[in-house]
Amino acid sequence: MALSNRDRIGRMIELLPQGLLPLVEREMTRRQGERWFDDAVATAREGDFSLASKQDPQFLLQTMLRNWASYFRHVLPPAARNYVGELNDTRNKWAHNEPFNSDDAGRALDTAERLLTAVGAHKDLIEQVRRSRLEHQRAVIEAETKRAAREAAAAPAVAADGLKPWRSVLTPHEDVARGDFNASEFAANLAQVAQGEGAPEYTDPVEFFQRTYLTDGLRELLAKSIRRISGDDNAPPTFNLQTNFGGGKTHSMLALYHLFAPDVQPQQLPQEMHELIAGTDSGLPKEPVRRVVLVGTHISPGQPDVKADGTRVCTLWGELAWQLGGRIGYDIVAEADRSGTNPGAALHDLVAAYAPCLILIDEWVAYARQLFDAEGLPGGSFETHFTFAQTLTEVVEAVSGAQLIVSIPASDDGTVAADENEVGGPAGQQALDRLQRVIHRKAEPWRPAKADESFEIVRRRLFESPSGGAQAEINKVARLFTQFYAGQKRDFPSGVDGTEYENRLKSTYPIHPELFARLYEDWSTLERFQRTRGVLRLMSAVIHALWRDGNQSAMIMPGDIPLNDQRVAGELTHYLEDRWKPILDTDVDGVNSTPLQIDQEKTFLGERAMTRRIARTLFMGSAATLKAATKGLDEPHVRLGMAMPGDSMGNFRTALNTLADRSTYLYSEGERYWYDTQASVSRIAKDEADRLVERPEDVWAELVRRLAPTQRRTGDFSGVHVASQHTADIPDTDEVRLVGGGPPPPPPKTQEE
Repeated sequence: MALSNRDRIGRMIELLPQGLLPLVEREMTRRQGERWFDDAVATAREGDFSLASKQDPQFLLQTMLRNWASYFRHVLPPAARNYVGELNDTRNKWAHNEPFNSDDAGRALDTAERLLTAVGAHKDLIEQVRRSRLEHQRAVIEAETKRAAREAAAAPAVAADGLKPWRSVLTPHEDVARGDFNASEFAANLAQVAQGEGAPEYTDPVEFFQRTYLTDGLRELLAKSIRRISGDDNAPPTFNLQTNFGGGKTHSMLALYHLFAPDVQPQQLPQEMHELIAGTDSGLPKEPVRRVVLVGTHISPGQPDVKADGTRVCTLWGELAWQLGGRIGYDIVAEADRSGTNPGAALHDLVAAYAPCLILIDEWVAYARQLFDAEGLPGGSFETHFTFAQTLTEVVEAVSGAQLIVSIPASDDGTVAADENEVGGPAGQQALDRLQRVIHRKAEPWRPAKADESFEIVRRRLFESPSGGAQAEINKVARLFTQFYAGQKRDFPSGVDGTEYENRLKSTYPIHPELFARLYEDWSTLERFQRTRGVLRLMSAVIHALWRDGNQSAMIMPGDIPLNDQRVAGELTHYLEDRWKPILDTDVDGVNSTPLQIDQEKTFLGERAMTRRIARTLFMGSAATLKAATKGLDEPHVRLGMAMPGDSMGNFRTALNTLADRSTYLYSEGERYWYDTQASVSRIAKDEADRLVERPEDVWAELVRRLAPTQRRTGDFSGVHVASQHTADIPDTDEVRLVGGGPPPPPPKTQEE
């Protein structure tokens, strides 16, 4: 039986105390002593806590809110404050039996998962909430698919002259085509993969590499790792995969993890991987490689991990030893693990005993920040942890066949973190500073993907590889689009009719370069938009919707983005203010939206959904630039985002002018157009004028009131009588229009006439 939204939220609320109490108990006891609970109940001013307990989610959430500035902001990222407040509101709504729609439920479950991750809750607890979120997501998608199928007829199929639709040339991967986003979230989870969990494209080495594009940076990383672990002591022992959030760190770690999988043969891998391995002097190591995966968000310094045989592992070095050699390996550092002290020389003995080995540490800052200004945790002290970090870098350098790969967030200048939510407040910044000083001394820098490589990453992940025949069609599409732009030079930006742009059309097919430009140049500037990962999430939803609805475009352009699809709109509005959601419905792509009405009224526009494609293009080019110095798009880029062979540029002008005249939130200045969250003044004036015309008696009364003072004038105007008694009490519509500046009414007819 399917759970209701309310049931899902209720189950989530029941799980919160298990994740929040360890952190709340630790911080409150450290600051206020053992009587903190009694004091908190006694001083509470909101709600009735007479029967409160430490297992009460409302009590825990409000305790965190009341003491955030003093206690919790130092150990949690800034965003966690919003998570706590939002879940407190959700809990209150749930307690008062208020309804929850699908968006409310999805957001609440996502927020709970984020908060539990931030506080370092046990991975099993986080996984329960995650599963509930994904099940809810699947139910929403199924309902949306049925609804979209009914509405598909409202969106006409628009084809380009002389070209096959993209869907006839390239096929999306099966999971993308069927909209199976639960199994394919594009957020690689190293810890889950190490446990054998997740979709095949992440867990199966062969399928993983088939969908992975080898950037120059990744190719170099894999080659040097093969050399190091095969015994070449000249290869770097430590790599620091430091980029901005969503920059490919975890995916690169997964590539290394699968490269040294025990049951993988080079001939099973794609040709480019086979060639990379063959290009190294040694090839893959002849003996098995021990792989260690330490993910900071999945290991709690405050809760020992009890293994199957009853062994209690407390520290990061204890976990490292266990993964290398089980109980025998753990015994080498057992004393240091139990006491929370640096293992010292024992760490060298451990790594040397189990080389060749690959040690992957992801989200290290997320783990270390929990130790800041905390005492008595099983994971050891903050200072001891960085002593261990330094020892580890020295050990892998000294042991042949050992390599350390670490992931720490990027910073702007080495001291100030570029993404404070990823770093996690003052405690995270302290941890980042310390890790940088330790790691930078030993680590080899790493090159993330370049902009032009990102296009291929996205295409490889979303679509099957093109056949020979498909490549010929891709070349044809690129040539005809370029010729189309060349034939309308004044209508498009300069440079799009040349060989370089033609090659770009080929490299990004079936996604138009202008769509990539808007996503990487505009949307990636928004906080939390994770560049390649964000593009993958969005485009997977877009391609699923277009595939399902039979889209006929030759390429996927900004004007093709189905913003009426709930999943697609949600992926975009997730990064915007809530005020954008009704604007999408009324002014851009809703069932009764202005563009759709214009296309229905003017059939020569509606046959090619001209107005609707313009509106979508304008939204994609303006929503993310609203706070930028230059907003929106100029006309040439609007055309570039939606026009294709077969479109009439004359119709484009008609559609754009009509849209600008009738839209509530569309602004223009010169040749630039953009959507805003505030209604335009001209639109407000037109609405008011329309309202007055519908009520002529109000207009007449206002005219009389304003003209009345002229009755007192003398001289040449003494004979003028305003609103004389023989004048009709209420003027006809023509008289009202005359006052407003319209054409004069015809002269009144005489009795004889």
